[in-house]
Amino acid sequence: MKNLVFIPLFIFTLISCSKDEDFPQKWQLVKIFGGQIGYYEHTGTDMAWQEYYLLNSNGTFIKHRERSGKTTEASGNFTFRNKSDGKYFYLTYNSGGQIIGSCYSNNIEILFLKSGSNLFNTWSDCDGPGLEYSRIE
Repeated sequence: MKNLVFIPLFIFTLISCSKDEDFPQKWQLVKIFGGQIGYYEHTGTDMAWQEYYLLNSNGTFIKHRERSGKTTEASGNFTFRNKSDGKYFYLTYNSGGQIIGSCYSNNIEILFLKSGSNLFNTWSDCDGPGLEYSRIE
């Protein structure tokens, strides 16, 4: 009988959590900044490149970048990790390593979901540029 009480609670939890994880998700680069936020900031066409991530329901992703008239794509698989300070996306690349924004040379890029509509890379933790993305789909 005790288990019957937990079933509705479990279903409610699944429904309420799934809204943040609807797929596909498209995350568009909206800001490039350096040092601490405000040291320098570029948005829109002032950014050195344009890019987006497309996260698919099957756990795969595509990263698309346009820079100086050249288009580059990378792809791989992603997972979520919930930590005490928030939700992280771990992207493991199978191709396109030249556009990975990471502190390490292990084909893994880490993005931090700061709020429901803002995603930040962790590359800025090791002197890379800060990259901010907004969800558009």
